[in-house]
Amino acid sequence: MSKEVSLPLAPGAGLAAPAARTYAWMRSAGIVLAGSALVAVCAHVAVPLFFTPVPLSLAPSAVLVLGLLLTPRLAAATLGAYLLEGALGLPVFAPTPASPGLAHLFGSTGGYLLAYPLAAALIALLFRGTGRTFAPAALSAAAGSLVILLGGAAWLAALTHASLSSVFALAVLPFLPGDALKVAAAAALAAGWVRLRPAQRRQQL
Repeated sequence: MSKEVSLPLAPGAGLAAPAARTYAWMRSAGIVLAGSALVAVCAHVAVPLFFTPVPLSLAPSAVLVLGLLLTPRLAAATLGAYLLEGALGLPVFAPTPASPGLAHLFGSTGGYLLAYPLAAALIALLFRGTGRTFAPAALSAAAGSLVILLGGAAWLAALTHASLSSVFALAVLPFLPGDALKVAAAAALAAGWVRLRPAQRRQQL
C-alpha cells in the first residue's frame, strides 16, 4: 500500500510561475515592438541615389544594433515583426521607392529587407559566443551586414537579370563605405552597453 506525502506550498507559489511567464512574454513583446519601431524610424532616414534603385538608409544600422543587443530568437522575431508590419501596409518601410505593403517587399529593395531577420539572428548568435567587446561586435556586425548586402544583390539580380558586375556596382559597392561606418558605430554602441549592464541582466536580453 503506497503512501502519498504532500508538502504544504508557500503562499502564492502556485501563481508565481504563470506570473513569471506572463511577465517574460510581455517583456519580449515590448522589446519586439520597440525594436521594430526603431527600424521603422531609421528606415525613413533615406536618401535616394540617382545611379541605383536602392537608396541609402539607416535601417541596416538598426538591424546591426538589434542583432548585437538581443538574443538570436528575439532579434529574428523583431525583424520578422517589422516585415509583417510593412506587409500589412503600415508606413514602416523607406519612402523610396514609394511602394506600399507587399509591393515594397517585392520591389528592388526586397532582398535587403527579407535578409534582415537572418542577419540579425546571425549577428546575435556570433556575438553572444564571444567576450562581447568591440572587436567581436564589429566582426559579428560585419557578417550581418554582408548577409544584407548579398541578399539585396541576389534579389536585384533576379529582378533585373543583370550581370554580376552590374549588380555589384548597383547593390553592393556604393554601400560599402557607409556600411563600414554603420558596423563601427553599432559595435561601439553594443560594447559600451555591455560594459554598463551587469552580466546577469545582459544574458536576459
